[in-house]
Amino acid sequence: MQKYLDQTEQELKLRNYSPKTIKSYLACLAEYLAFQSSDIEQINEEKIKEFLLRKQAKNYAPQTINLYLNAIKFFYQQVLKVYKKIDIRFAKKSKKLPVVLSRQEIGQILDNIKNSKHKLLIALSYGAGLRVSEAVTLKVRDIQLDELTIHLKEAKGNKDRLTIIPEKLQKELYFLVSGRDGGDYLFESERGGRLTERTAQMIFAKALAKSGIKKDASFHSLRHSFATHLLENGTDVRYVQELLGHANIRTTQLYTHVTNPSIRNIKSPL
Repeated sequence: MQKYLDQTEQELKLRNYSPKTIKSYLACLAEYLAFQSSDIEQINEEKIKEFLLRKQAKNYAPQTINLYLNAIKFFYQQVLKVYKKIDIRFAKKSKKLPVVLSRQEIGQILDNIKNSKHKLLIALSYGAGLRVSEAVTLKVRDIQLDELTIHLKEAKGNKDRLTIIPEKLQKELYFLVSGRDGGDYLFESERGGRLTERTAQMIFAKALAKSGIKKDASFHSLRHSFATHLLENGTDVRYVQELLGHANIRTTQLYTHVTNPSIRNIKSPL
């Protein structure tokens, strides 16, 4: 089994998959290989279906089941070079609307962060539409303060993209980057090196709790709110797509359901 995992890891690295995706694929594949146990090199669709149905029975999210299926397909097609089609339909993705915070709620969250560096981290993540992984890996050289842009390198899908810096954060960021090496992480931990994603998420969670906001929000809600508020301001959805780095505009169009003015203008008959 370890041989197969090592081969898969090597192939994923050669194809420049992100460390997070590699870790997820290997974890999924390890479970599948333990389940399959024998005749691993032969595609058995019924066994794959049984494996995935067990995950479904345990109430795994559709996105997670798709991750298992993608890992299995990669293993057979790219590692073992078995090109027989695995004719299994993807689980339907849930169509939940994103949790969006109002501008007032964003302000409440920021008001409840006393550490200035942590406050700037949350403000920039909202104001630039950053994922938590992007926020904690930002480097000083990625910040172009004169142009009010951030150059995100090898973001999700290993794609570079540009996003915007709020003008009101320009002065704070100037003091943060002043005199520092371009290779330094923008938000360093007290022990050196970058902040962890978990730390950033905890900063947000604590501020959310202190603010008394009852929404089921997470750090990623900052990005959802960024996109929604841009659309509310009349920004073209194609520009929002570019700022978010979405490959498919349909992903960005999900936010138009949240901002739908027609629904907001309807008055209840009660």
